[in-house]
Amino acid sequence: MYEGDSFFTLSPMGRAGLVLLSILLSGALIWMTAGLARAKPLPVRLAIAALAFYGFVWLSPQIYYVYYIMIFDTLPWQTVIKAPPGGGDLVKIMLFQGGATLSAHGIAVLGWAVFAVAAYRR
Repeated sequence: MYEGDSFFTLSPMGRAGLVLLSILLSGALIWMTAGLARAKPLPVRLAIAALAFYGFVWLSPQIYYVYYIMIFDTLPWQTVIKAPPGGGDLVKIMLFQGGATLSAHGIAVLGWAVFAVAAYRR
């Protein structure tokens, strides 16, 4: 399923760094969402999750691009953040319709995790 994925074009160290960066960013997003959603009513917690996930989908490509600049000398410094995604785009992501790539599936899993953390009542 993932044979042609660009992840596999990276060196083993490049892959390890990308996985580590993804774990750190995902952990930070989940931790932030859990903290902001604590002791709030369920609709507010879910709104916080939606906003956090929306922001991540919109802004995280720049962080990943900076990582790629670090491993590929030839990439120019530039902004890769595009227009904010629409609500339909987020629904497609959450339904695993964002493409058959590790990145698309990983962000869908992250989205479900963010909503699960927000929905969980401590």
